[in-house]
Amino acid sequence: MLGIPCRVVVPNADETRGTSEGPEAYVVRLARAKAGAVAAREPGELVLGADTTVVVRGEVLGKPASPEEAAVMLGKLSGRTHHVMTAVALASGDRVAHALDVTDVTFRPLDHTTIAGYVTTGEPMDKAGAYAVQGFGAALVEGIRGDFFGVMGLPLRLVLDLLERSGHPYRFTR
Repeated sequence: MLGIPCRVVVPNADETRGTSEGPEAYVVRLARAKAGAVAAREPGELVLGADTTVVVRGEVLGKPASPEEAAVMLGKLSGRTHHVMTAVALASGDRVAHALDVTDVTFRPLDHTTIAGYVTTGEPMDKAGAYAVQGFGAALVEGIRGDFFGVMGLPLRLVLDLLERSGHPYRFTR
């Protein structure tokens, strides 16, 4: 969207959450681990890593393992406000800087038919909290307080801040 050239490199990072690990620490650790893992394989490259999780009533909702789990997650979000936490990390060599965005999202009340219909789209299956605000999941949302891009999984303002601090400021012209 911003015209920044990039390529996607899949990191090899364990995404298991520690039993006593809070959601903020969890997403920051994963973003840093992803960026660091790729930076180690790509010497001299500037590497961006990110991770997102959803928290409702203190419960962390990651990516659903099945359509049934997706429906359960969506039921927990129905008619409630939850937090979407997205951490971004910028690595260069062995240096890693990070930032965290927390945005509040409120869902409309959802009936079973709406939840089942959304789950059949397949969209919830690889998304934290079982929804994609930038896709069909937009129909589930009543309101957002914070960064829409953070809910999508990449808070651009934080990425631009990290780039600026690393000596790579964003320019509209290349």
